[in-house]
Amino acid sequence: MPLDRSGIAKTSARILLETKSVLFNAREPFIFTSGRASPVYTDCRRLISFPEERGILMDFGASILRENAGGIDYVAGGETAGIPYAAFIAERLNKPMLYIRKKPKGFGRMAQIEGVMDDAGKRVVLIEDLQSDGASKKVFIDALRAAGAVIEHSFVVFHYGIFPASEKNMSDMGVTLHALTTFWDVLAVAREKQYFDSETLDEVEKFLNAPDAWSAAHGGQIKEGISH
Repeated sequence: MPLDRSGIAKTSARILLETKSVLFNAREPFIFTSGRASPVYTDCRRLISFPEERGILMDFGASILRENAGGIDYVAGGETAGIPYAAFIAERLNKPMLYIRKKPKGFGRMAQIEGVMDDAGKRVVLIEDLQSDGASKKVFIDALRAAGAVIEHSFVVFHYGIFPASEKNMSDMGVTLHALTTFWDVLAVAREKQYFDSETLDEVEKFLNAPDAWSAAHGGQIKEGISH
């Protein structure tokens, strides 16, 4: 029986909201390192401190990968936020785990990939916490491929789902992205459960529909994505 992806997205969105891993604040926008202004902020690192909730999400993730990315040999986490999620999912799939540095360490073996993958041609899935435009995934994917891995799938807990470059970047790299939930799912659950006042929810919807225009109107810079 196929997975209920709509139900997974809704439950995952609720967990992100209830653990305050997603915050809404339209009156005092968040300013990211890119300079973009946003009424929403996502911090999936918080989830590692909620064992019951993270267990639900990781069960979802493992099920999605079993159904859609068959034949996985290794699970690889991107430094740093992807590492715990790679460990949780590797345990559920009973697969060996790797993690990838953003650049090789400057001593010893000069390794960029930690763990053991001695044979080329192994099928590796890249695990990260979230994705905005996907640009930062390239360094991890390139490192894995340089080591002889076959990487055709990536998994994130949360996908912004509002930047067109995200799908294009992954397609250009030949990688299919799997995610539990998006900002559209979070907004829908926030409206349904009335987590925030209607003014805040309306401003978030305006941002999701036109992030560049919303950022510019609220003192931020216009820049594609947020480098995740």
